[in-house]
Amino acid sequence: MSVRDLHSRKVICDSSEPQTLSEQVFNELKDAIISGELDQGSKITEDGLAKQYGISRGPLREAIRRLEAIRLLVRIPRAGMRVVTLTSEIMEEIYTVREALEGMSARLAATKMSDKDIESLSSLLDKHQNSIDKSQGTKYFQREGNLDFHYRIAKASNNQWLIDLLSSELYQLLRMCRQRSGQTPARPSKAIQEHRLIVEAIRERDAELAELLMRRHISGAWKIVKNLLNEEQNAKNLEEQA
Repeated sequence: MSVRDLHSRKVICDSSEPQTLSEQVFNELKDAIISGELDQGSKITEDGLAKQYGISRGPLREAIRRLEAIRLLVRIPRAGMRVVTLTSEIMEEIYTVREALEGMSARLAATKMSDKDIESLSSLLDKHQNSIDKSQGTKYFQREGNLDFHYRIAKASNNQWLIDLLSSELYQLLRMCRQRSGQTPARPSKAIQEHRLIVEAIRERDAELAELLMRRHISGAWKIVKNLLNEEQNAKNLEEQA
C-alpha cells in the first residue's frame, strides 16, 4: 500500500478529543505501518504528504518527528525517509527483550491486579474472540492501549520502569512483530487460548505460572515468525537463482 492510498482510511483512536491535523496524519500513518498496509521500507516524502493532507510543513514535520521517535520511520542517508524494516536480527532481539519484560509483567500482575481488572481483562478477550471469529480465524489484530491484552498486563504490573519500557518507544515495534505472527494460520486461535491461560494464572494469583505462560507464549510467537522469515528468504533466493 502506498502513502497515496491512505487518504480514505478512517482514523480510530481511544480518545474522543478532537484531533489536530498533525495528530491525524500521525495516527493514520502509524496504523498503516503497524497493520502492514504500508510496506516496510516504503519511501515517505514531505511533498507527497503535504499535498495529500493539505497540511503545512510545520505540523507535518511534527507528525514525522513523532513517528521517528517511536522508530516507525527512519532516515537513511541518500535514501530519504522510509518505513522501518524489521530484519530477522532486529525481530529476534525485540522478542528476546519482550519475553523477559512481559514475563515479569505477568508475574507482577498476578500479585497486584485487582479482581475487577482481571474480570475486565477476561471480558476483553471475549471481544478479541469475536473479532477472530469474524475473520474466520485468520487474524488477531489488537488495537492499542487499553484494547491491547499485553498493554493491560504491563499496566497491571504497577512497575513504572516496566510500563515505560513496554508502552512507549518499544511498544509500536512490539505491535508490528505481533501483527506478523497474528496472521499466521492457526496462530490467532492458539494465541487467544494462551492469553486465557495467562489470565487464569493471574486470577489464581500464581505468579510463577503466569510468568512461565507468558514467556512460552512469546517464545512460541517468535518461532512462528522466524520460520516465516526463513521461508520468505528461501523463496527469494530461489527467485534470484531462477
